[in-house]
Amino acid sequence: MSEDNGEIAPETTVLRVPPAERSVKVTVVGCSGSYPGPDSPASCYLVQATDALRTWSLVLDMGNGALGALQRYVDPLQVDAVFISHLHADHCVDMTSYYVLRKYHPTGSQPKIPVWGPKGTAKRLAKAYDLPRKPGMKEEFSFRVYDEPIEIGPFRIEPYEVDHPVPAYGLRISAFGKVLAYSGDTGPTPALLDIAADADLFLCEASFRSCDDNPPSLHLTGAEAGEAATKAAVKRLVVTHVPPWHDAQTIFAEAESAYDGPTELAAQGTVYVL
Repeated sequence: MSEDNGEIAPETTVLRVPPAERSVKVTVVGCSGSYPGPDSPASCYLVQATDALRTWSLVLDMGNGALGALQRYVDPLQVDAVFISHLHADHCVDMTSYYVLRKYHPTGSQPKIPVWGPKGTAKRLAKAYDLPRKPGMKEEFSFRVYDEPIEIGPFRIEPYEVDHPVPAYGLRISAFGKVLAYSGDTGPTPALLDIAADADLFLCEASFRSCDDNPPSLHLTGAEAGEAATKAAVKRLVVTHVPPWHDAQTIFAEAESAYDGPTELAAQGTVYVL
């Protein structure tokens, strides 16, 4: 479902990639939970794949400070689409800076790129930059609402609604037979098992400690992240979105205790090749 009629930016570089060399690359641009930390921006992940045409680049979330770090790994003008899991600031607020980059770049105003998100994304981002609703950012981005699976280049993106105080989505992203699962922000929910089933890499939030009296329908503990990874039979678990006020190793230890596969803490700059 589209909120306007913008098109994906035109293709550029043409590459010939043998099937055996095709892979999915995931770069952790930002992984700090709830707000930026001393070692990382808030949530942002770059997902790339190269097919017979070119390299395709997707951005998952654009939290506080993410755009600055993103420029280390990709030219922001070469991003094909952005996927916003939900409209809390630590997942979307740097879209305001991305708007400036695309609108006022010295090479001229850039073609629209699609931005998927919950209903109201266009309104929320316009308000964040104190823009009138019309046109808001709709001359820079083609805002689209999560509905059916999405096809972009070699990617198939399947959105699943998860359990959070605002409309929020986890994403199952596949290409070349590889699967990346991204929980977004969520409390425990059966949808996690659909998102992560047999995934090669599960980026799963864990913002809470089991020892605390945590509110429901908000976030996962490390143990709950590990339990979801076990039930979904994922191949690798990466624990992310740990707030700076917690000791990340405590949450990581919980996840390890509940999942016996390869487990890591997300770190800014880490690259995974699936």
